[in-house]
Amino acid sequence: MKIGASFLRRNLASLCMWVIASVVINPTAQAQPVTLAQVVQLSLSHSPAMAASSADAQHAYESWREARNMYIPQVILGSGLAGTYGFPLSIEGSAPSVISVGSQSFLYNPAQKQFIRAARTEWSASKLQTRDQLNQVILDAAVSYRELDKWTQALEVLRAQEAGEHKMETIVSERIKEGIDSAIEMTRAKLATARTRMRLAEAQGAVDVLRSRLSGWTGLPADAIETVTQSIPALPAVEPQDDLAGKAVQSNPTVAAADEHALAKQFNAKGEHKQLYPAVDLVGQYGLFAGYNGYKTYFNNFQPNNATAGVAIRIPVFNYPQRARAAAADAEALHALKDALDVKNKVATETLRLQRLVQQLAAARDVAQLEYELSQSSVEAANTKVQSGTGTLKEQATAQAQANDKFSALLDANFELDKAQMQLLRQTNELEQWAFSGK
Repeated sequence: MKIGASFLRRNLASLCMWVIASVVINPTAQAQPVTLAQVVQLSLSHSPAMAASSADAQHAYESWREARNMYIPQVILGSGLAGTYGFPLSIEGSAPSVISVGSQSFLYNPAQKQFIRAARTEWSASKLQTRDQLNQVILDAAVSYRELDKWTQALEVLRAQEAGEHKMETIVSERIKEGIDSAIEMTRAKLATARTRMRLAEAQGAVDVLRSRLSGWTGLPADAIETVTQSIPALPAVEPQDDLAGKAVQSNPTVAAADEHALAKQFNAKGEHKQLYPAVDLVGQYGLFAGYNGYKTYFNNFQPNNATAGVAIRIPVFNYPQRARAAAADAEALHALKDALDVKNKVATETLRLQRLVQQLAAARDVAQLEYELSQSSVEAANTKVQSGTGTLKEQATAQAQANDKFSALLDANFELDKAQMQLLRQTNELEQWAFSGK
């Protein structure tokens, strides 16, 4: 059975009961508690990766609008003012005019319909990629928060252990003065204290780094971040017989995005092939011509206002470059399809690996728990011997130090198990639901 945070909190007191009065006050006591859900929400709001992913989705959406709006007439208003000498030559393909208005839009274009489908599918793929990025941000924030909570608990144990070892140094010093112990015992006591101080520095460094990391993600001051163990929701049980690999393939946004991208490439390839089909455009043009350009000299029945409306029909006859472009698009579509299959295989394999890893880590956690419980029994036995006068303080301190080590190992085992379970939830697209379930 998995150890909950409350179990660790309750046993922390009994673990350090013989030195609890001398625990050093935590210098970060002024930090304000912040829940896991709050950290995740702030990380999503401040994440540059989320902003970039949203921008990519917006870009894909606008590309779809651009392709779709080709059927809406594009109207251009302009002017071709010019002086003429002799016959009025054209300016950029149009006769000199005071005002010119041109309009053009697709009326019948089989290729454009496929390009619109491709753009719409790419937009769908970009939204799925944004979803995948959201899961990654949640995972990073949740794992860092859980690790910070682990190191915070470890700090409490190490501070209590350091205080107890300082007390032991004092006792050994008195025993040396009385001739009971040799000077080598003081060296051993100082070595134990130095080792604890080294581990304490490691733990404090990890806490500072994790707070700085979460500060960058959330916008909160680093020294204002304090974890709330109870805000971390219980992780769901993982059964060996569950088909989580199949579930991940069905629900993982990375897989869905790869499928949508492959489908978009197929639509694009169809569009390139249909570029060889006939197409019809709706066109119109109006021009206000000026008499000083000499139109009356060269044209009978000249009038200032002139307009043309109709259709432009294009029928490709020989276009070998387009055929090559269509063949290249077919190759891209095939490449994207195989990439999608590769993504499915990788997601399924990674999910199965994590599922089996969770089972291994659960077994390792159970071993760590039993070892810790045995060490607690040794502490109780040593305390009983000291109280009855049959045991020594050295035996008591040794038993307590071993219990502290086992408790630290238990904290590590619990964290590694939780981390693997969070990664598994990301694979099955259930991480967000879990992260906010502890609100």
